[in-house]
Order: sequence, then structure tokens, then C-alpha cells
Amino acid sequence: MTPAPSGPPESSGALRIVVADDQATVREGLVVLLGLLPDIEVVASAADGEQALRVVAEQHPDVILLDLHMPVLDGVEATRRLTKLHPEVAVVVLTTYADDTSILAALQAGARSYLTKDADRGHIAQALRSAATGLTVLDPAVHAALLAAAARPGKPPERKLPDGLTHREAEILGLIARGLSNSDIAAELYLSSHTIKSHINRIFAKTGSADRVGAIRYARQHDLG
Repeated sequence: MTPAPSGPPESSGALRIVVADDQATVREGLVVLLGLLPDIEVVASAADGEQALRVVAEQHPDVILLDLHMPVLDGVEATRRLTKLHPEVAVVVLTTYADDTSILAALQAGARSYLTKDADRGHIAQALRSAATGLTVLDPAVHAALLAAAARPGKPPERKLPDGLTHREAEILGLIARGLSNSDIAAELYLSSHTIKSHINRIFAKTGSADRVGAIRYARQHDLG
């Protein structure tokens, strides 16, 4: 967490931003990139949700740019608490995940805008400015995921899954078992290839699979593919 003076500082006219992301390279890169813009001032950064709550209380920013999946306190719960404790601070989510479950959880918790990390600096800056004025910005991948979720028929009752698999991981495992490539799965689920790769790594770890062949065998043994 970057040092920050206590109490609300005098306004400089610039949009005051806090950046929260557990990946140091991403966090520091965002601080530098956004800090180059003349009308944005990054007043603090945080590496987890608890730190984000503390720096917002200290700095009183206009907007917080927040990752969803962080240690100690995840982005959804941090958003929920920020919205309750600091309703004047707009929450803009910037994350790898563009699945409908993550999007809806963040928006229901009070996030004003939702972007994926494919967004460029200009798009992020526009979302920050819009959020500060009360507007909502959803990037195209997020729009597509929400529309796809709305078009799907009602889901049957969720079954208990083995080895701690989430329902999203089970869905991806089923697609692997059908022979889909990473890029095919990404297109099917409206997710980025990076997100699919992260899910598959967790699937391999949870199922004890060394490769896709092992994962397919596991899927068939557990009626997931």
C-alpha cells in the first residue's frame, strides 16, 4: 500500500483515483499509465481488498479502480463494503474475468462500471470519468456475456461437484471433454483466452490431471463431459 496522508486533501481539480490490484506489475503499470493523464491523479494504490478499504477511508477519492480476484478480501466483498461505507466513491471493476457470474456479482455489490483487462488506457480513463459523474460503462465483452446469459434458458438445480470444482470450471472441463480448444472455449463462453487458461490450470490442479487427456478421463469418470 502506498503511503497516504490522513484526512481529505484539498481538491486540485483532477479526478482522484485509487488503484487496487494484487498483481504488483499490473498495479504499478496502471498507476504510471493513469498518472500520465493531465486530469487524473492516482492518490494511492492497494494490493488487496482490506488495503483498498483503508486507503479509500484515508484518501476520499472520486473513484476506485478495483480488481475482482484479490487476497484477504475479494473485489466483490470490497465493492459491497465500499458502497455501504463510502457511497460517494464510484467503483470501477477492472478484471480478467468476463463471465456473467462475476459481472452480476460485482454489479449487484454496487460496482458502477465493469471493464476487462483488454481495455486500453483511453477506455479505462473514459470509464473512470463517466463513473465519477454517475454513468455506467460496460465494455463489449461484458455486454456480450450479459446478453448471452439473458438468452440462455433457466438453469437446472446445481449439482454438487467433486474436488472443489466450481460450476464454471466444470463447464470448461465439459467443453475440453468435447474436444474444444482454448480459443473455441473462449468464444463459446465470451471469455478471454487468458481467463480460459487460468481456469484450465486450476482444473488440472484440482483434478490431478497432467494434461488434457487426463482431464478428459476425469470428466468422463465423473460424468462431466
